[in-house]
Amino acid sequence: MNQEIEAVLNEIEQVIIGKRDVLEYILMAILADGHILIDDIPGVGKTTIAMAFAKVLGLTPKRIQFTPDTMPSDITGFSIYDKQKQGFRYIEGAVMSNLLLADEINRTSPRTQSALLQVMEEGTITIDNIVREIPRPFIVIATQNPNGFIGTQQLPESQIDRFLIRLMIGYPSVEEEIAILKGISSISLEQLHSILTKEDVITLQKRTDAIFIHDDILNYIAQLVKATRETSAVMLGISPRGTIALAKMAKARAMLLARTYVQPGDVLAVIKPVFAHRLHITGQARLQQQTADSILEDIIRKIPLPQITGSR
Repeated sequence: MNQEIEAVLNEIEQVIIGKRDVLEYILMAILADGHILIDDIPGVGKTTIAMAFAKVLGLTPKRIQFTPDTMPSDITGFSIYDKQKQGFRYIEGAVMSNLLLADEINRTSPRTQSALLQVMEEGTITIDNIVREIPRPFIVIATQNPNGFIGTQQLPESQIDRFLIRLMIGYPSVEEEIAILKGISSISLEQLHSILTKEDVITLQKRTDAIFIHDDILNYIAQLVKATRETSAVMLGISPRGTIALAKMAKARAMLLARTYVQPGDVLAVIKPVFAHRLHITGQARLQQQTADSILEDIIRKIPLPQITGSR
């Protein structure tokens, strides 16, 4: 594994016990310059994970707790008249940060959700006809409680597609829960060390983008995407944005493992967190107990894996 990346993960694991796979996926998404949606119940460490990444990666964090009365201006900022300067002054919103924790995004209005998701896509905001650049890097880690919780509403398909990956943290095992209890006051977020700087993160993102993907693997990705659009179990298959997301995450996994090229196994390792939230399953498939994961597994079985193991 890349030594810098290994050091980052080891540092974060001092406060997050037993979730190495989740941490690796989040770091891969950051390397791929994408946004992360964590879909899970309250109390499993979503906020702690986001703040730990901000500290260890040397990023400037901000957090916004979404509620039904959260306004778009809370996200983007707004202009206010300054009597002393006889002009308008811009007040920064939550997006003026490197890592934004958007907590419980499915508790706010569609208008406010759209304000954030537009910034995620464009990397800029426009206030009073003035375009402002968002700091780089800019990563959103959004959390949402499962549908059915009081006050929640499902994100529209076009908005959920903006997230590079969706993850679930899940409950700890009994052994992990005991370790949490024993080490509950051993180290705090404030005691974590910054392993990288924001400039380091940008450099790693550029190196990740330069990872080589063989044409046979690109064809494999395209065939996987085509299959999601043709299966009768899915109403809406993977969009071109999803296709790009899978390639970017495959590159990020190669980077994680200190390779300069993508292997077929990289694609398989990231396909579920990239594709599962983008699939819209038919009612008939749900009645047959099919899930996004089971549909993807079936697609993977049917499409031959390209026999590519080396670099260029």
